[in-house]
Amino acid sequence: MKWKTNDGGWSPYLAGALLGLLAIASVLATTQFLGKTSYLGASTTFVRAAGILEQTIATDHVISNEYFTKTKVRVDWQFMLVVGIVLGSLISSTMDKSFRIESVPPTWKKRFGPSIGKRAFGAFVGGIIAMIGARLASGCPSGHGLSGMMQLSVSSFVALGMFFSVGVLVAHMVYKRRAS
Repeated sequence: MKWKTNDGGWSPYLAGALLGLLAIASVLATTQFLGKTSYLGASTTFVRAAGILEQTIATDHVISNEYFTKTKVRVDWQFMLVVGIVLGSLISSTMDKSFRIESVPPTWKKRFGPSIGKRAFGAFVGGIIAMIGARLASGCPSGHGLSGMMQLSVSSFVALGMFFSVGVLVAHMVYKRRAS
C-alpha cells in the first residue's frame, strides 16, 4: 500500500485509518476521563468560540442566553481538537511541501476572476450558510460523517447524504463545468 500520493500528499487510506483511530481514541478517552461518551465534531466549537468572543463585550447577554447556557461556553477538548486540526494541517502541509498562501484559489479565479474581495465575500457567506445548515442538522459533516456513521445513526446517514448531495449540486451550479 502506498502511504503517499503521486503529488507527495498523504494517502487517503492512511489519513482515513488515522482518523478512525482518533475517533475510537476520543470515545475511549472521554468515557474514561469525563465519565460520559463524547464524539468528534466541530460545529459546536464555533458556537462556543462566538460565545467566548461575545463574553468580552456582552457578558450579561451570554449568561442569560438560553442557547449559550445549554451549550456551555468554554474551552473543552473538542475546542482544542479544532485548534489541533488547524495546527496539524499546517504542520503536515509544511512537511510534504504543499503549503502555500493563496488569496484566490485557481478554480475560483478561473470562474470568477482574481478579486480577493469577491472571494472573501463568497467564503464568508458560504461559512454562514454552512453553519446554519450544521445547526439545523444538529451537527456538522465531520460529526455526522465520523461519529454518527461510527454509531450507525440513521439521522447521520440522512444528514451526510444531504450534505454531499447539496454540495455536489451547489458546486455544479457555482462552477458550471463545461464539456471539453
